[in-house]
Amino acid sequence: MGKLAVVYHSTYGHTKLMAEAVAKGASTVDGIEAGMMTAEEAVKSIDALDDADAIIFGSATYMGNIAAGMKQFMEASVKKWFASAWKDKIAGGFTNSSSFSGDKLNTLQGIQVFAMQHGMIWVGTGMFPSQNDMDAMNSIEGPGPNAHNRVGSFIGPMASSFQVNPPDTPAKGDIETAEMYGKRVAEVTMQFIKGRG
Repeated sequence: MGKLAVVYHSTYGHTKLMAEAVAKGASTVDGIEAGMMTAEEAVKSIDALDDADAIIFGSATYMGNIAAGMKQFMEASVKKWFASAWKDKIAGGFTNSSSFSGDKLNTLQGIQVFAMQHGMIWVGTGMFPSQNDMDAMNSIEGPGPNAHNRVGSFIGPMASSFQVNPPDTPAKGDIETAEMYGKRVAEVTMQFIKGRG
Protein backbone atom coordinates (compact mmCIF):
# COMPACT_ATOMS: atom_id res chain seq x y z
CA MET A 1 0.00 0.00 0.00
CA GLY A 2 1.34 3.41 -0.98
CA LYS A 3 0.82 6.42 1.25
CA LEU A 4 0.17 9.91 -0.10
CA ALA A 5 -0.08 12.92 2.19
CA VAL A 6 -1.61 16.28 1.31
CA VAL A 7 -0.19 19.04 3.49
CA TYR A 8 -1.90 22.40 3.06
CA HIS A 9 -2.46 25.82 4.59
CA SER A 10 -5.83 27.50 4.12
CA THR A 11 -7.06 30.63 5.86
CA TYR A 12 -10.43 31.16 4.17
CA GLY A 13 -11.21 27.63 2.97
CA HIS A 14 -10.46 27.87 -0.76
CA THR A 15 -7.17 25.97 -0.54
CA LYS A 16 -8.80 23.41 1.76
CA LEU A 17 -11.35 22.63 -0.97
CA MET A 18 -8.47 22.11 -3.40
CA ALA A 19 -6.68 19.87 -0.88
CA GLU A 20 -9.82 17.76 -0.49
CA ALA A 21 -10.06 17.41 -4.27
CA VAL A 22 -6.39 16.42 -4.56
CA ALA A 23 -6.82 13.77 -1.84
CA LYS A 24 -10.05 12.53 -3.46
CA GLY A 25 -8.33 12.09 -6.81
CA ALA A 26 -5.36 10.33 -5.23
CA SER A 27 -7.61 7.92 -3.36
CA THR A 28 -9.12 6.66 -6.63
CA VAL A 29 -5.83 4.97 -7.51
CA ASP A 30 -5.63 1.32 -6.46
CA GLY A 31 -3.00 0.79 -3.81
CA ILE A 32 -2.93 4.40 -2.59
CA GLU A 33 -4.01 5.52 0.86
CA ALA A 34 -4.44 9.30 0.79
CA GLY A 35 -4.58 11.49 3.87
CA MET A 36 -4.67 15.20 4.63
CA MET A 37 -3.22 17.42 7.30
CA THR A 38 -3.00 21.15 7.74
CA ALA A 39 0.43 22.73 7.81
CA GLU A 40 -0.11 23.39 11.51
CA GLU A 41 -0.91 19.71 12.16
CA ALA A 42 2.08 18.70 10.07
CA VAL A 43 4.43 20.77 12.22
CA LYS A 44 3.23 18.87 15.29
CA SER A 45 3.28 15.45 13.56
CA ILE A 46 6.16 15.95 11.15
CA ASP A 47 7.62 12.48 11.78
CA ALA A 48 4.45 10.91 10.35
CA LEU A 49 5.41 12.26 6.92
CA ASP A 50 8.48 10.00 6.90
CA ASP A 51 6.15 7.09 6.11
CA ALA A 52 4.58 8.81 3.09
CA ASP A 53 5.64 7.76 -0.40
CA ALA A 54 4.39 11.09 -1.77
CA ILE A 55 3.64 14.51 -0.32
CA ILE A 56 1.60 17.15 -2.14
CA PHE A 57 1.91 20.64 -0.70
CA GLY A 58 -0.82 23.29 -1.01
CA SER A 59 -0.78 26.95 -0.11
CA ALA A 60 -2.83 29.97 -0.94
CA THR A 61 -0.86 32.73 -2.64
CA TYR A 62 -0.64 35.84 -0.46
CA MET A 63 1.07 38.95 -1.72
CA GLY A 64 2.53 36.89 -4.56
CA ASN A 65 4.10 34.29 -2.31
CA ILE A 66 3.66 31.24 -0.08
CA ALA A 67 1.36 31.82 2.92
CA ALA A 68 3.03 32.26 6.30
CA GLY A 69 1.41 29.12 7.75
CA MET A 70 2.96 26.97 5.03
CA LYS A 71 6.32 28.71 5.46
CA GLN A 72 6.28 27.78 9.16
CA PHE A 73 5.85 24.13 8.19
CA MET A 74 8.61 24.37 5.59
CA GLU A 75 11.01 25.84 8.10
CA ALA A 76 10.06 23.22 10.68
CA SER A 77 11.09 20.53 8.18
CA VAL A 78 14.78 21.45 8.41
CA LYS A 79 15.48 18.46 10.67
CA LYS A 80 14.12 16.24 7.89
CA TRP A 81 16.40 18.01 5.43
CA PHE A 82 19.45 17.30 7.60
CA ALA A 83 18.52 13.61 7.70
CA SER A 84 17.52 13.38 4.00
CA ALA A 85 14.33 11.81 5.37
CA TRP A 86 12.19 12.80 2.39
CA LYS A 87 14.74 12.15 -0.34
CA ASP A 88 13.24 10.38 -3.39
CA LYS A 89 9.64 10.82 -2.22
CA ILE A 90 7.24 11.97 -4.93
CA ALA A 91 6.20 15.62 -4.57
CA GLY A 92 3.73 18.08 -6.03
CA GLY A 93 2.01 21.32 -5.22
CA PHE A 94 -1.06 23.47 -5.79
CA THR A 95 -2.21 27.00 -5.03
CA ASN A 96 -5.12 29.42 -5.10
CA SER A 97 -5.37 33.20 -5.28
CA SER A 98 -8.04 35.85 -5.70
CA SER A 99 -7.21 36.61 -9.34
CA PHE A 100 -6.23 34.81 -12.53
CA SER A 101 -2.57 35.45 -11.82
CA GLY A 102 -1.86 36.87 -8.38
CA ASP A 103 1.71 35.73 -9.10
CA LYS A 104 0.72 32.15 -8.26
CA LEU A 105 3.65 30.82 -10.28
CA ASN A 106 5.97 32.28 -7.67
CA THR A 107 4.20 30.28 -4.96
CA LEU A 108 4.43 27.01 -6.86
CA GLN A 109 8.06 27.60 -7.75
CA GLY A 110 8.77 28.25 -4.07
CA ILE A 111 7.09 24.98 -3.13
CA GLN A 112 8.98 23.19 -5.91
CA VAL A 113 12.33 24.58 -4.72
CA PHE A 114 11.42 23.42 -1.21
CA ALA A 115 10.76 19.90 -2.54
CA MET A 116 14.04 19.96 -4.47
CA GLN A 117 15.88 21.00 -1.29
CA HIS A 118 14.56 17.78 0.23
CA GLY A 119 15.67 15.73 -2.81
CA MET A 120 12.09 14.91 -3.79
CA ILE A 121 10.81 14.08 -7.29
CA TRP A 122 8.32 16.64 -8.66
CA VAL A 123 5.23 15.80 -10.72
CA GLY A 124 3.53 18.45 -12.86
CA THR A 125 -0.02 18.58 -14.16
CA GLY A 126 0.62 16.92 -17.52
CA MET A 127 -2.38 18.90 -18.81
CA PHE A 128 -2.87 21.27 -21.70
CA PRO A 129 -4.49 24.65 -20.97
CA SER A 130 -8.29 24.36 -21.04
CA GLN A 131 -7.85 20.65 -21.69
CA ASN A 132 -11.57 19.84 -21.74
CA ASP A 133 -12.48 22.90 -23.85
CA MET A 134 -9.65 23.53 -26.30
CA ASP A 135 -11.82 25.78 -28.50
CA ALA A 136 -11.93 28.32 -25.66
CA MET A 137 -8.27 29.01 -26.38
CA ASN A 138 -9.37 30.53 -29.69
CA SER A 139 -11.70 33.09 -28.11
CA ILE A 140 -11.00 36.50 -26.63
CA GLU A 141 -12.79 35.47 -23.42
CA GLY A 142 -10.56 32.44 -22.97
CA PRO A 143 -11.39 29.43 -20.79
CA GLY A 144 -14.39 29.67 -18.47
CA PRO A 145 -14.92 28.39 -14.92
CA ASN A 146 -15.62 24.80 -16.04
CA ALA A 147 -12.33 24.49 -17.94
CA HIS A 148 -9.66 22.14 -16.66
CA ASN A 149 -6.34 23.90 -16.13
CA ARG A 150 -7.94 27.16 -17.18
CA VAL A 151 -4.91 29.29 -16.31
CA GLY A 152 -2.56 26.95 -18.20
CA SER A 153 -0.26 25.78 -15.41
CA PHE A 154 2.10 22.88 -16.00
CA ILE A 155 3.91 22.95 -12.64
CA GLY A 156 0.77 22.29 -10.54
CA PRO A 157 -2.91 23.27 -10.27
CA MET A 158 -3.68 26.97 -9.91
CA ALA A 159 -7.17 28.05 -8.85
CA SER A 160 -8.71 31.52 -9.09
CA SER A 161 -11.30 32.38 -6.45
CA PHE A 162 -11.56 36.17 -6.88
CA GLN A 163 -13.48 37.71 -3.93
CA VAL A 164 -16.05 34.88 -3.75
CA ASN A 165 -16.34 32.79 -0.60
CA PRO A 166 -16.15 28.99 -0.61
CA PRO A 167 -17.81 26.71 -1.51
CA ASP A 168 -18.80 28.80 -4.56
CA THR A 169 -15.14 29.05 -5.45
CA PRO A 170 -12.76 27.66 -6.51
CA ALA A 171 -14.69 27.07 -9.71
CA LYS A 172 -15.81 23.61 -10.82
CA GLY A 173 -13.02 23.34 -13.40
CA ASP A 174 -10.36 24.30 -10.85
CA ILE A 175 -11.61 21.69 -8.37
CA GLU A 176 -11.73 19.02 -11.08
CA THR A 177 -8.19 19.99 -12.13
CA ALA A 178 -7.02 19.48 -8.54
CA GLU A 179 -8.73 16.09 -8.41
CA MET A 180 -7.13 15.00 -11.68
CA TYR A 181 -3.77 16.16 -10.38
CA GLY A 182 -4.11 14.12 -7.20
CA LYS A 183 -4.83 11.07 -9.33
CA ARG A 184 -1.80 11.76 -11.56
CA VAL A 185 0.58 12.11 -8.62
CA ALA A 186 -0.83 8.91 -7.08
CA GLU A 187 -0.37 7.02 -10.36
CA VAL A 188 3.24 8.17 -10.63
CA THR A 189 3.77 7.22 -6.99
CA MET A 190 2.51 3.68 -7.65
CA GLN A 191 4.85 3.38 -10.63
CA PHE A 192 7.77 4.24 -8.38
CA ILE A 193 6.61 1.87 -5.64
CA LYS A 194 6.31 -1.03 -8.08
CA GLY A 195 9.67 -0.20 -9.60
CA ARG A 196 11.35 0.02 -6.22
CA GLY A 197 9.86 -3.35 -5.27
